[in-house]
This record gives sequence, structure tokens and C-alpha cells, in this order.
Amino acid sequence: MNILQTEDTICAIATAQGGAIGTIRVSGPEAITLTDRIFKPVSGKPLAERAPYTLTFGHILTPEGEIIDEVLVSLFRAPHSYTGQDSTEISCHGSSYILQQVMQLLIRQGCRAAGPGEYTQRAFLNGKMDLSQAEAVADLIASTSAATHRMAMNQMRGGFSRELAVLRDKLLHLTSLMELELDFSDHEELEFADRSELEDIARQIEQVIHHLVDTFSVGNALKNGVPVAIVGETNAGKSTLLNALLNEERAIVSDIHGTTRDVIEDTMNLGGITFRFIDTAGIRETTDTIESLGIERSFQKLDQADIVLWVIDATCAEEQYRQLADKILPRCEGKHLVIVFNKADLFSPADSSADEQLARLKATLPDLPEDACVLSLSAKQKEGLSQLQKQLVDFAALPDLSQNDVVVSNIRHYEALSRALEAIHRVQDGLAMQLSGDLVSQDLRECLYHLGEIVGGTIETDEVLGNIFKHFCIGK
Repeated sequence: MNILQTEDTICAIATAQGGAIGTIRVSGPEAITLTDRIFKPVSGKPLAERAPYTLTFGHILTPEGEIIDEVLVSLFRAPHSYTGQDSTEISCHGSSYILQQVMQLLIRQGCRAAGPGEYTQRAFLNGKMDLSQAEAVADLIASTSAATHRMAMNQMRGGFSRELAVLRDKLLHLTSLMELELDFSDHEELEFADRSELEDIARQIEQVIHHLVDTFSVGNALKNGVPVAIVGETNAGKSTLLNALLNEERAIVSDIHGTTRDVIEDTMNLGGITFRFIDTAGIRETTDTIESLGIERSFQKLDQADIVLWVIDATCAEEQYRQLADKILPRCEGKHLVIVFNKADLFSPADSSADEQLARLKATLPDLPEDACVLSLSAKQKEGLSQLQKQLVDFAALPDLSQNDVVVSNIRHYEALSRALEAIHRVQDGLAMQLSGDLVSQDLRECLYHLGEIVGGTIETDEVLGNIFKHFCIGK
């Protein structure tokens, strides 16, 4: 998508197929004129002579005068529209045939079919929203829970932008003091700010940026799901557990060892929190090249997970624990570990209680981590799953968000904030070491630059903008 094409008049179907009503959006300098060429009001003036923010009932006509559909046309005039350009929205019946006919008529009159995200890109380029707000539009469309909806809505309404604006003002104030110090360095009798005041301002800025960076783990978990890796030996019941949690046959289950050779991922909502379950290849010694690659990926996914479900066959618990403890436990530091004794229905005598069975199993395992949660269940019989689900929700411990909470969930924003944090740390170090103002000012400008990347103040190339907006749906 080229910025130079923003003066084209574009059109796109903006609603999903299958509904009773379908909407086509038209935006650009000739949006009203081109719509007028295919639309005839039932009564009154053409669209070009009507007031903005009005609805007009009429017909879409072919050049031969054939009626395609009865429609309502909404009229918006620049700059007071979503894109900041003249715009119309044609509401038709939801037939795919009708929508395609209207699109073809518009294109014949001179419209161009819009690319992904082109409407929102034009809104950004025309100053209707900054880049972080534009990206929030896509997040809002993709939101699947109350928490992700609140995050996206707050960002789209400018909550994140306002937080960055406050940061920017503090940075500019600090920069101005440093620049004045440089400009009047030969006047020793003039003092604009002592170093302690500069250090205090830098500390305030660092605390805010650090807080925003820290929110990414929560934001990423809310947006993409809390990653839960299901690991263990072959045939311990990992795939059966995944299927039981998802309540569908997502993974192939077999008595043959090594059935799962690659990772399988799926999500589900528990207690209002999205979890991303990752079923991994069984860990064992093997000479099979394909299975070895799957086991290598198992360890990669374990490293990336926030919660680890180590599934152990309860009928041979001590043996499996000893074989894998040195491979799994060191990788679980800083993570929540749940040791799941599966196949409990095969292990226990009928007269033993579940607590007694679990205590007997735990007693057989050497050096069991104190912070590990240990559960006993039967994935095949779907017994004990509720306790596991409750433990997952407790471990996730995600906060309840309001629409006023600023949480970073976009990886591009996180990377820019991380670079800004590094820059402000260099500023603090420079002030502490009494470095010259020109060196400190360079790091301040770099911090400002990285914050500007988030809202689009320093985004200039077609390539960067195209990379952001290509992930949008057509019509947005």
C-alpha cells in the first residue's frame, strides 16, 4: 500500500458475509460524486447537494437503468469522517451477488478496491488518530474476551497515547534544561537546574516507562492467552489431557509411543481468562530424526510457557519422575509447575481415597519441588479436571482491568518502550557520572525517538506503515 495512493477514491465491503445487511464503504476526494453516479434518491436532491450526517433512501442503478437494490446511503464530509475524507456508506441487502454488483459499478465509475487496513491508515495519515490508536482498531475487532475488549477500547480512545504524551512532556522539559545548560555553559553565574533536579525528573520518567514495560506480560497473556505447556514422557496421557480440557478430539490419541511428533496448540477460556494449551511431543531417548525434532520443540515450548503441566503416568510415577526430573525441573524455575499424576483410575485400590492415593504418589518422588502443585486425575475418564482448571486460573492471577487501565499488549510497542527504557537508563547513568550535557542530551533524544515510534511521530516510510496495516481486514 503506497501513501501516494491516499488521494484515490477507494471502496470495500465492510461487513461479513451471511448477514441480512451488507455495507460498502467509499472514501476519497470523489466518494460522493462517484456514489451519485450509481445511486438515485427516491426523492429530493442528489447526494452532492445534501447535508452531511444524513441518510438517504434510494436505488442503486446500472448504466442501463436496471435496479440492483434498494439502499440507504450515509453521507460524511471531510474532515469529519472516520478517514478524514469525504465518505459514503451504502447499506444494501446482504446478498453477496448484490454487494459484488455494487462494488463493480463503483469500480467502473473510477473507484479502486481498498487494501487491508487502508481506511484506518488514511485515518492515521489524516490525523484522525495516532498509530497506537490505529493498531487498537484491529485489536478491538479481534477481541475475544471482556479483558481484551477493555484493553483495545482504552487504547483506541487514547489512554495509552495520553500516558505517552505525559512522558513526552517530561522528557522535553528535561531536554530543554539540558540544552539551556549547554547554550549558556560559558555563563557560570546562570543555573537552570542542578543535577539533583535532573536526576529526579529522569527517575520519574524511568519509573513510568518501566511500569509500562512490565505490563506487557499481562497484556500479552490477555491478548494471546496464557501459555501452558503440557510435557512428559511418551504415552503418559498428554494428548488425552489436552482433548479432555478442550472437550474435543484435538490431538490423536494412541497406545503407540511417540504418536505426537510436533506441538499442537489450542485455546480455551477458563474463568474469563484465555489459556493457550500446547501439547508437546513425548520426551524420551530416540534415534528417530523426526521425533527428535519434535522433542527439541517440546523443550522450546516449555521455555516459553508461563505454566507447565508435567504429566506423569501414575502407574509408574517414580520411574518417569526420575527419568525426566533433571531435564524438566531446571527449566521450570520462575514458572508455575503442576505435576499431574494421570491414569489415577488404573493406579488406586478401590478402598483408597483420592487424598490417600495422592499422598502415596508424592511420597515416592525424591526432591519434589516445594512450590510445585501436585494433582491426581484421570484424563480418559475426565475425573479431577475441575481441580486442575481451578489451579490454572489461580496461577494465571491476571488482574481485573477497567477501561482506564493502560496495559501494553502490542509487541511493537513493547520493543519501542524497551529501547526507550535503555536510553533513559543511559541518561541516569550519565547524570550520575557527571557526563557532559551533550552526551546526556543525545540519549534523551533517543528516548524521545523511541516513544515517538509508538504513536507514529517518527514513522515515515511506506514499508513500516504497510507492515502494520496489512494485518487489518478489508474494509477497515
